[in-house]
Formats: sequence, structure tokens, C-alpha cells
Amino acid sequence: MITQEFEQRTRELIDSIKAICAAYGLGNDGNEFKIITQVFLYKFLNDKFAFEAKKIRPDLAQADKWEQAIASLSADELDMLQMQMGPDTARLKPEHFIAHLWNRQTAPEFAKLFDDTLRDIAISNNEIFAVKTDGGAKITLFDRVSEFISDPSKRDAFCRALINKLGDFSFERIFTQKYDFYAALFEYLIKDYNKDSGGKYAEYYTPHAVAKIMAAILVPEAVRGKVSNVGCYDPSAGSGSLLMNLAHAIGEQRCAIYSQDISQKSSSLLRLNLILNNLVHSIPNIIQGNTMLHPYHREGKSLKKFDYIVSNPPFKMDFSDFRNELDAKEHQERFFAGVPNIPKQAVDKMAIYQLFLQHIIYSLKSGGKAAVVVPTGFITAQSGIDRKIREHLVNKKMLAGVVSMPSNIFATTGTNVSILIIDDANKEGVVLVDASNLGTKVKDGKNQKTLLSDTEEDHIITTFNHKQAVEDFSVVVSYDEIAAKNYSLSAGQYFEVKIEYTDLTPAQFAAKLQGFTDSLDKLFKESAGLEKEIKKQLAGLRYE
Repeated sequence: MITQEFEQRTRELIDSIKAICAAYGLGNDGNEFKIITQVFLYKFLNDKFAFEAKKIRPDLAQADKWEQAIASLSADELDMLQMQMGPDTARLKPEHFIAHLWNRQTAPEFAKLFDDTLRDIAISNNEIFAVKTDGGAKITLFDRVSEFISDPSKRDAFCRALINKLGDFSFERIFTQKYDFYAALFEYLIKDYNKDSGGKYAEYYTPHAVAKIMAAILVPEAVRGKVSNVGCYDPSAGSGSLLMNLAHAIGEQRCAIYSQDISQKSSSLLRLNLILNNLVHSIPNIIQGNTMLHPYHREGKSLKKFDYIVSNPPFKMDFSDFRNELDAKEHQERFFAGVPNIPKQAVDKMAIYQLFLQHIIYSLKSGGKAAVVVPTGFITAQSGIDRKIREHLVNKKMLAGVVSMPSNIFATTGTNVSILIIDDANKEGVVLVDASNLGTKVKDGKNQKTLLSDTEEDHIITTFNHKQAVEDFSVVVSYDEIAAKNYSLSAGQYFEVKIEYTDLTPAQFAAKLQGFTDSLDKLFKESAGLEKEIKKQLAGLRYE
């Protein structure tokens, strides 16, 4: 009940902030997204601080107004309180609290006070919450929200409207629940903003089913709680849903998250995701930048290697400006199968996923595991870079298997996708699953989407993890068998072809044959009668 209430109140909060944005001319504006996520984050950090403070000092929980009780503490007492808080809690001062701003709504230049408050929180917590670019710059937690309103005379009223919505309820009770805070927020946001104002680098939200299957195969139930001190990486992280699922499977405090993404919007979303999912310690590892051209994470001069890698790389993107740079000698070891060519008529249709896939293989530790979304065409292509990558995985014996997903599992693209599972420790028994016939088709706006049930998701996971061969669904094959099939990773090519037959007596055979003859005779008679009727009608038309 608590989580349902939280989800409902969260949606109401987002809707009310959207309504405020619309009333001030920012409806469907690119900046509306920033306002909603940043105002929500300010609310979250405020309530998280209250929750932690009351745990440390129960007397604050007994106070009528905890904000006033904290404001009355001495400087030393406040410092001690903040020192005792966990590293994922923002260090706030009494003047940062929502209640403080609410009480100062009538102050002149309220918009400036609102913006200054958010900026001071960002600066005070910059070492914890800032995201770096591959050039070394830091992207702070908050913008000056009121400045998205072009008319200065309306900014004070806009910020008053926002602050009045933030005190309606508190997230404090939800912090005791094991709940994915971010899922409710992000899924509700993404339906409006994934397609809008994202430009050519707009991220696709990876469906929950794909993220769940990836995490459950990489970290099976049998090893959960036993994996620790591992690095998890996504070179095209987007908003981080794959990393979050992986981190939850391992344990948030048992792993460190590393990522890179070319999109500033995605990096900001991922930071929010980490904050909401108790992974603040990994924010310094979140990099905004071009992974292919300037991979950031290194150990000395060499690229860093990771225990786990997950990725839903872009299938197509215009990387034409630096394609030739990637083909340089310094990148040849990483891009062992080659750099894709740029289609002459459509530069934005370069098969960029081939680069990400090679980068992932190169970035995997010895014995490491990876799960990557690929277009299903990758698993059977008989030439070019796709074929060379599959040959590499098979010949090096570092493949766990493939799960071919139903069509339209991504509502935003009609491309059929498969999940490629790489496992450097798997030296025999490759599992190929054809899940393309599972799921229920539903309408999602103008698009059609396929949804998997929990039972279907669990069936895929169990089949894969237990290396089960299920008729017309999955096979377990050797590396030699794959090589003999031209390195195809399509389960269907390994299924046994079964011809059903039944033993019949001569009399039964004659009876069946007579049945077919009678059916054909009937069809011929019906056809002849229909032909006669048509001729009759046509003759009538001629006379008329």
C-alpha cells in the first residue's frame, strides 16, 4: 500500500509541476523536462535529509516542525548531525529546506532566492553530486530554474507556484521500503520526453523485461549475495535502467557503477537514478562524453576492464564526422573486426552498435560477463563485421548464448532485437533461446508494443540459466556446432525438423483419401455454381 500511495502521489506531483509549466508557457518545451526532474530532486533530497536526521536524533521526529528544531541547533550540533549522515544524503542547511522557502514567498525577488537556494545546494555538494565530462568539466546538480521563464516579471510567481506544490506530502515513509523509486518517476516522464527535444542523441528507454532478463542471467539467484567488490559498466548508459537492475541484483554496496554517454540529458538522468537508488558513491564514475572516440575509464594508460558490462547501444547514429579517426591505428586492437562504413545516402544509418559491441568485448575482464542488446540481424549475418564478431566470440569460447526477443519489445523502434550474453568463463554449452513468439501485443499511443508477463520472463531466465533444451523454444549447442552452422546464433536453425506421421490400415487410408476427394468435389461444384451465377448476372447487366 505504501508503494502504491508513493507512486500515485509521485504522478500527481509530476502532473502538477507540468500544469505549472504549461500555465507559464513551458508546456512541451525542452526545458520543461529539466524543471520537473530538478524540482523533484530538490523535494527528494529535502525529504531524505529529514528522514536521516530523525533517525540520528529521535528528538527531531518528536518536534512539531523538524525544520525549526534543526534551525535551533548550534553550529557544532548541526555539523555533528551532518557528519553522522550517510554519504548518499545531501548536506543541507536550514535555509535550504522547502519549509524555509515556503515561509519566504512574500520576499522580494523570490525567484532569485529560489534559484540561489538550489545553486547553493549544488555547490555545497559538488564533490558528491557533480557529473564530469570527458574534458574534465563538472555539471552541477541544479540549474537556475526560474531563468527558463523568458519573461522576468513572471519568474517570482512561477517559483511560488512550484514551492507550494512541494509541501503537500513527504517521501519519508518510503525510505524504509525496498523500492525502485526511480522507476515510477522515469517511466512516467519518458512517455512524453523520450521522443521530444532529445535531438539525434535521444536515448531509448530499455524495457523493464529486457533489463530484468539481462540482470537475472548475469547474476543468477544462486550467486546473489556472494558477488562483491565488482565493477559494472555501460558505455552507452542512457538513463541507466540496465545498470540499476544489475546493481540491485548484485547489491548496491557490493558494486561500483561506471558509465559514459554522449548525451548530457542522459547523464543528468543517470545521476538522478543513482541518487534515488542508493548508488551516490558511483556518481564520480559517471562521464558525459563520446565513448567511441574518447573512452574515459582507464587504469594507467590502458582502458579499464570490468567484471560486468550491460548495454543497449544505439543501432544507428551519425558518427560520420569522426569515422575515419576511429579507423586509425591506435583503435585497431579495440575494433578488431573493423569500423563500419558510412552509408552514402544516409549517414545517420551507420551501424554504430558494431563499434560498441567490439568496445564491450575489449573492455571485459578475464572471466567477465556482458549482456548487450543487438539487432536480431546480427546473429545470422553471413559477412562483414557482424560475422567477424561472432567468429571471435565462438573461437575464443566466450559466449553464453542469445535470447531472441519478440518484435516490438521496444515501442520506439520496429527493429527486432536479441540479447547477446557474453561469458568469458563459459567454455562449453551455448544456450540459444527463441522467445519471439512470447508476449502480448498492446497499443502504446501510435505504436504497437509487446509486453512479456512475469511468467514468460521467468521462463526465459530459468531456461537460460539451467541450460535447458525446450522443444521449439531453446537449444544447447557446442562451439563446434555453431562453427559448422556458419556461426549462426539463431535458435531456429538448430531445432529438429519433425514430420508427424500415423500408421493407417488400407481401409483407413482409403477412407481418408475418399474424404479428401469428396471435399475437392464439393469445392469444384461450389465453384462451378458460383461461376454460373456470375455469368447469369453479367448477362442481365448487358441486356439492361
